[in-house]
Amino acid sequence: MPKVAYSEEERDRIRSALITTALDLMAHQGIQHTTVEQIYRSVGISRTFFYTFFPSKEDLIVETLYLQQPRILAYAKSLMADSALSWREAVRQFLYACCYGEQHGIAVLTIEEQQKIFCRLSPESYQVFRQKQFRLFGSLLECFGITSDPARIHLFTNLSLTAMVIRRAIPQTLPLFVPEAADETLTFQIDAIVSCMEHWKTHPPAAS
Repeated sequence: MPKVAYSEEERDRIRSALITTALDLMAHQGIQHTTVEQIYRSVGISRTFFYTFFPSKEDLIVETLYLQQPRILAYAKSLMADSALSWREAVRQFLYACCYGEQHGIAVLTIEEQQKIFCRLSPESYQVFRQKQFRLFGSLLECFGITSDPARIHLFTNLSLTAMVIRRAIPQTLPLFVPEAADETLTFQIDAIVSCMEHWKTHPPAAS
């Protein structure tokens, strides 16, 4: 017979398990291919009980992205600490891993997923998301030895996400792009981003 009541401590434990399990599944098989059923069955709860924690899959995805942020930063730090890699190669490897997310255990949103999540966020939650995103990308620039300011963080965020999104969007979401050149396009984008960052590394932001 299913349990009727759970303590707050038990609910917190189950909620954490749902977020952790969801991130592990999404990071290895992609967000789109991860279902709510896979998640709640892995944790050992019912579908009905799942929805007492998260009203939708999109609400859960937001929490998994927050959980993933320190892991991404730790991965960047490990690359920078690898003496076998040059600075440029470490940064390139990091960006490639993010763009080919599930091949490297990183959950990456598609354009459609971003739109669905945005629709679920309240204005307050959206601001929290933006703040966490800003801190993550600022910390990444710092990890790469780059002195940053808000303008650089914003540009680095957009350049990185553009490369990730376009790589995942060809050809399904962007059918008029040439799929045969998708990998070469990504290589060009990443090299351009790294060159921009290399310039930043030796040229601090102008004083305002």
